[in-house]
Amino acid sequence: MLVERLAGEPDAGVREAIFLSLVQIANTAAVAGLVDCLRSDDAHLRNEAIEAMKLLPDAVAPIMTGLLADADPDVRIFAVNVLESLRHPDVEKWLIDVIERDPHVNVCAAAVDLLGEVGTEAALAPLQGLKARFGAEPYIVFAADLAIKRIRGS
Repeated sequence: MLVERLAGEPDAGVREAIFLSLVQIANTAAVAGLVDCLRSDDAHLRNEAIEAMKLLPDAVAPIMTGLLADADPDVRIFAVNVLESLRHPDVEKWLIDVIERDPHVNVCAAAVDLLGEVGTEAALAPLQGLKARFGAEPYIVFAADLAIKRIRGS
């Protein structure tokens, strides 16, 4: 019922209360409802869902691989946005999988930016591979070089 109410709720305070309730409930239905919000045309609703999902590392982790493989590249980018603050030990692994496999340059760009902040030496070879794969995309080359530099600490 809470998820159904979100889409049509005009009051920001009520929406915030619903999101807080979904975070507290944190069951499969609540997480599925948050994922549904990622597909909304309402940018505020999507952003609120992303922020809520960031607070649910244990509940979101089991579905993250599926979100990062979603048919919609926007949903994949939103999933990377969730990873930004998701305190989970697999964040780097998920990001590496994205830059190694995702065919969409914007999804990879979102992932490489975050890898520059959370990546370890395990990300260095995949970042080099990303540069080779998207060598014609100046931003990807720049972002990968920056991430490599940050990871190496130089």
